[in-house]
Amino acid sequence: MTDNVEDGLEPSGPLWRPAADRVAASQIDRFRRRYRPGSDSTEQLWAWSVAEPGTFWRAVWEWGEVIGDPGSVDIEPAPDFHRTRFLPNATLNVAENLLADRPGALDPAIIAIAEVDGPVEVDGPVGVDGSADAEATAVELSWSELRDRVAETAAAFRGFGIGPGDRVAAWMPHRPETIISFLAAASIGAVFTSTSADFGVDGVVDRFGQTEPKVLVAADGYRYGGRSFPLLERLAAIVAALPSLEQVLVVSNPGPTPDLEPVRAATAATVERWEAVLGRHRDAALVFEPLPADHPLYILYSSGTTGKPKCIVHRAGGVLLKHLSEQRLHGDIGPGDRVFFFTTCGWMMWNWLVGCLGIGATIVLYDGNPAHPSVASLFELAERHRVTYFGVSAKYIDGVMKSGYRPADHHDLSAIRSVASTGSPLSHEGFGWVYEAVSPAVHLASISGGTDLCGCLVLGDPTKPVNAGEIQAKALGLDIDVFDDDGSPAPVGQKGDLVCRNPFPSMPLAFWGDPDGSRYRAAYFERFPGVWAHGDYASWTEQGGMVIHGRSDATLNASGVRIGTAEIYRVVEQLPEVAEAIAVAQQWDGDTRIVLFVRPVEGHHLDAELSQRIRAELRSKCSPRHVPAVVAEVTDIPRTRSGKIVELAVTETIHGRPVLNIEALANPEALDQFVDRTELG
Repeated sequence: MTDNVEDGLEPSGPLWRPAADRVAASQIDRFRRRYRPGSDSTEQLWAWSVAEPGTFWRAVWEWGEVIGDPGSVDIEPAPDFHRTRFLPNATLNVAENLLADRPGALDPAIIAIAEVDGPVEVDGPVGVDGSADAEATAVELSWSELRDRVAETAAAFRGFGIGPGDRVAAWMPHRPETIISFLAAASIGAVFTSTSADFGVDGVVDRFGQTEPKVLVAADGYRYGGRSFPLLERLAAIVAALPSLEQVLVVSNPGPTPDLEPVRAATAATVERWEAVLGRHRDAALVFEPLPADHPLYILYSSGTTGKPKCIVHRAGGVLLKHLSEQRLHGDIGPGDRVFFFTTCGWMMWNWLVGCLGIGATIVLYDGNPAHPSVASLFELAERHRVTYFGVSAKYIDGVMKSGYRPADHHDLSAIRSVASTGSPLSHEGFGWVYEAVSPAVHLASISGGTDLCGCLVLGDPTKPVNAGEIQAKALGLDIDVFDDDGSPAPVGQKGDLVCRNPFPSMPLAFWGDPDGSRYRAAYFERFPGVWAHGDYASWTEQGGMVIHGRSDATLNASGVRIGTAEIYRVVEQLPEVAEAIAVAQQWDGDTRIVLFVRPVEGHHLDAELSQRIRAELRSKCSPRHVPAVVAEVTDIPRTRSGKIVELAVTETIHGRPVLNIEALANPEALDQFVDRTELG
């Protein structure tokens, strides 16, 4: 494994360096000066955080002004990595921390934007598709109003008999009611779990059928891409398949209110309108149940592309501490900031975004297609609502870059201090485009982690330079490394497995339905005993940064050399004719070969010249082993509902094997294009 970290490109120096006054004002530097006054860098702060983890995480509790009792014990070690407990005697309530009384009770806690119905005549920039950008419908909830709505919802839940440990589920768009439901459940000690409204019946039942909620909150419809999607027919099928339900609350979508009788006829549970139920609990008191730090807070789900999703149970105190360390220290988010992250409530970034309430930041939601009515929509949102922390996927950045749209030419984005990118590795060109077409003054943080820890393993550092293609820093408190096949630290530039060598607070509490913990241990600890193996390939750079090379379960093996698919995408997707690509390994003639499927941009097709150019680019910028044996054209590529392309589903399809969980895909019909391809022999 000798592939160059830069994939054949020489580093050209930092794209951005923070000014000295910005460094000094950052929370991570102020934290360092307070808790490690003898240190002179965040690298030394990180070294202390992993050498004295109990002291560090107690300091995060203090810095984050956590409401609760931390107890007298910092850390309780255990022989098994994942059974280590942090602040094991602590008591707290996450909802109390996210809804804490602060100055500015009438300031917005949530700004919720729904996509516009379509192009309208407005004063403002014109999108590259020729449509005018309109102000999307925005709803604001002040801190006072949010507390009132949570109090009413919690009172309703208590009236349904919900108590600590009971599950409350939401099948919802990205709307305030979803957040209110979570906060109400957390205030009681109930366990919250959610999926996004675009999940089909089987996808919802595969998840909630395992975790058996007593209450389901669901919308009767949503909008996406200028279209309305009614949901009551699907909701009737879902409630019929969930016998654990006792109460269903239906949130009204704007427009006509459909009849709930078909849903009522499908279940023994009580089915009512959300608005009517909350109306019965006006002026309810907001009560927070004090709970142990390891009390289950919510259940997240793996993508489930090869079978039923794993149900990952997260602990309250651990997630709160991890989010505070990431958001306040690495993200430099503070009270009064406006934080936007494009997500759905079926992705862990939803949980992360909601956690920003605990800082006193306003969170900005967007429900709909980020490119509707044009690619300018999210930048219009950022300008209009003065977003200070702007989070999107790497695929979104690449898509806007390819469209030719330059946000800085049309929008005042001066409020943005930080841009965050996640979901997949951000290309070198994507880094450069942000600084050239968005703002030269932002801190661009490529971040990587996942549902498994509801947070990041590697992420940004606002005190350090930003280099193209590199993630800046290891997460504080986490002993991150890259291992070779033998479990030894890999040298700079060599790809290996991304690992964490020490316990951390947001390790899952358990997998639901895994009483002996065998599935949990197999997921993270069998690759290297006693070490968390995350399932990504990564490498260190000469500058001390990290490059993520893609999921190890999507690894290509060419002539015995492991190749991360992200390396191929980074090169191929920079060609102007290529919108996106997916690479898989095909079993062939007793060995494996790389097959690359390409989706060209509109107006282009894969011809012999483009195919040859793809091969030449991969040969020169990566290596001869990266060159695919077959290059073929498709018009769509399957992806999960959080937007990640699904190599494993394509691999199964080209080999004639069934994809076990089609419902995990946002566009399962795309798999039809990979069946019986003549190019594959």
